[in-house]
Parts: sequence; structure tokens; C-alpha cells
Amino acid sequence: MKKLISRVVASISSLFEVFQIRQVLSVVMVGFLLFTTLAELPNNSRAATKTIDKAVSQDKSDRPKTTGQWNKEARQTEGETGERLERIGKESAEAVKDFGEMYSDTAKRSVRALKDNAAQSN
Repeated sequence: MKKLISRVVASISSLFEVFQIRQVLSVVMVGFLLFTTLAELPNNSRAATKTIDKAVSQDKSDRPKTTGQWNKEARQTEGETGERLERIGKESAEAVKDFGEMYSDTAKRSVRALKDNAAQSN
């Protein structure tokens, strides 16, 4: 009976040792991954923000493009429902026009690429 109890205690203690080592290793690995990925995050996010701002500012329409611009416009037209609806209508028309121009350009480039691929495969 003593042997059985000592075996059980030994197996349980070895199980806890293995479990603790695995647990410590997993915490260390996760910490290392988070530390290395988050250490570069602020620089990357600033660069990404600048790239997005540059792309947004290239659009020549006067409709708001960022949340801040939308909120500013909403504050300017607060209480003036008619003017707000007129602006929304004009901005929606501009957005549809811009999308139509983008769509036709993309369709033309896609057709050219398909023709080029078909010519290369023959």
C-alpha cells in the first residue's frame, strides 16, 4: 500500500513539474511574441496612418472622407435638416460618380490583363 501511495504521489508530482515547465514555457513564448510584435507597432501604425491620409487627400471631391470631417460637417449643419439633406444628396451623387469611374477603370484593366493572359497561354 505504501508503494502504491508513493507511486501515485511521485507520478502526481512529476506531472505537476512537467505541467509547470510547460506553463512557464508557454507564458514566456507568448510574452516574447507579444513583446516583439508590439515593439514595432507604433512606427508601423504611424506609417500606415500617413499612407492612408495621403491616399485620402488625393481624392479631389469636397465630400468628407474621415470620421472627423463627417463629425465637423454634422456640427456645422446641426439643426438645419434641409441643408444637411441637400449635402448628403450631393455627396452621395459624388460618391456614386467616383465609384462608377473607379469601376470602369478597373474593368478596363481587368479585360486587358485577361487578354494578355490569353495571348500568352496560346
